[in-house]
Amino acid sequence: MAIPVPDAARLAALSRHYGFDLTPAEIGEFVPAVEGTLAASEEVERLYRRSAPEPPVRESSLPADNPLNAWSVRTTISETAEGPLAGKTVVVKDNIAVAGVPMVNGSASMDGFVPRRDATVVRRLLAAGATITGKSTCEDLCFSGGSFTSWPGPVRNPWDLARNAGGSSSGSAALVANGDVDLAVGGDQGGSVRIPASFTGVVGHKPTYGLVPYTGAFPIEQTIDHLGPMTRTVADAALMLSVLAGADGYDSRQPTALDPVDYVAALGESASGLRVGVVREGFGTPVSEAGVDDSVREAVEVLRSAGLSADEVSIPWHLDAMAVWNVIATEGAAYQMLDGNGYGMGTWGQYDPELVAHYFQGRVARGRELSKTVQLVGLSGRHTYELGGGKYYAMARNLSFELRAAYDTALADHDVLVMPTLPYTARELPPPDVSLADYLDTALSMIGNTAPFDVTGHPACSVPAALVNGLPTGMMLIGKRFDDATVLRVAHAYEQAVGGFPAPTRAVAATS
Repeated sequence: MAIPVPDAARLAALSRHYGFDLTPAEIGEFVPAVEGTLAASEEVERLYRRSAPEPPVRESSLPADNPLNAWSVRTTISETAEGPLAGKTVVVKDNIAVAGVPMVNGSASMDGFVPRRDATVVRRLLAAGATITGKSTCEDLCFSGGSFTSWPGPVRNPWDLARNAGGSSSGSAALVANGDVDLAVGGDQGGSVRIPASFTGVVGHKPTYGLVPYTGAFPIEQTIDHLGPMTRTVADAALMLSVLAGADGYDSRQPTALDPVDYVAALGESASGLRVGVVREGFGTPVSEAGVDDSVREAVEVLRSAGLSADEVSIPWHLDAMAVWNVIATEGAAYQMLDGNGYGMGTWGQYDPELVAHYFQGRVARGRELSKTVQLVGLSGRHTYELGGGKYYAMARNLSFELRAAYDTALADHDVLVMPTLPYTARELPPPDVSLADYLDTALSMIGNTAPFDVTGHPACSVPAALVNGLPTGMMLIGKRFDDATVLRVAHAYEQAVGGFPAPTRAVAATS
């Protein structure tokens, strides 16, 4: 479409924004010069429309029966009856594009959006024989570790319907735990695969940063975006990762090439003799429940009984890691997810222009409906950016290398590190009139152990530890970057040693 030519008043406002201090006469000279630049934008739009795909026709429907509010939309999409995932049902977190199927990313700001392209992970799942049976509800723009910020309502935990399922991959975890699907894909920027996995008693693996392409998923912040499998068993997580991993050539988060790894075959190797470092700073935090710490220490004893060695290690940097994550996830996300309408600019990769345009309009029109966690990101992140011009973000990104090195030093003497995934079990869903302080506490207070590894990029897998007061807990295993196979080997050894993981005894009847 034709781009309106800015008049002198508009250019004067832009001049004030940038501090150009142009005089009215100078602005008058710029009017035709700016007009001359607009033709390129119009031509790019014409060229793009020439080759942009139309969304395929795929049937989808709102679920008639949705007691956990975990389904965003139901589908039945398959391409082949052959492949490693043949016969497996999978749900895709609703921040991931499935072409022709509505995608709201848990947010009123995305209402009405239908993507034109499948995300890379979706194409890989379908090519491997999986059947996509729907999209799972997620938190508003994926920025919450609770499951109560999703639009239009909260996701409930199948272990206790009064409690939250964790976020932001809340629906994915609830549907796997409840037995409604075999497999799920989640996203993780501060723990959003591992948090709901711990709260609902499933396996959640955050891969090494860049191992699984993020292409086609709604970003939060380029340097902490991850996608990963959520399953009932470690074997299924390894199977999914074998399908999902590998460079796609469209995601600047990834190396240009990645050697394929058979993660399922890796599980066949004995874990006996591997070395476990129990991270002292991951226990006994100000919000830790003693029972959760005890359950993870008991899980470490199980690993010892399976032939692994374990000793305590101290990583003081772990206590400072949240400051680094907080700056990246507020200032960085305000810059990219909000002001940059999800994608921002300046990185090489495949963008989604239709998503950018739709979200830009919805974000402005329905900003009051965004969750308080997203509003906090905007208020805090934009304030610090305008104050420092981005220097705090730059400092945090530089410090991330020191943080990574601290974990690498511990991993030089250990094959995996261990700590509780979360400091406590699932809390009750807050009431609608909850105070801002309690809202934010319920949404974000659990991420102290999970978020650091989104910054450093290390693989981290949550597996169920012992129940505490009838509710799931999680043990998190962290490995060397791109050594996801060893993390999964240890997780599998633990699962075999305990004889499998429990399921909710009062699971809600599977939805149809």
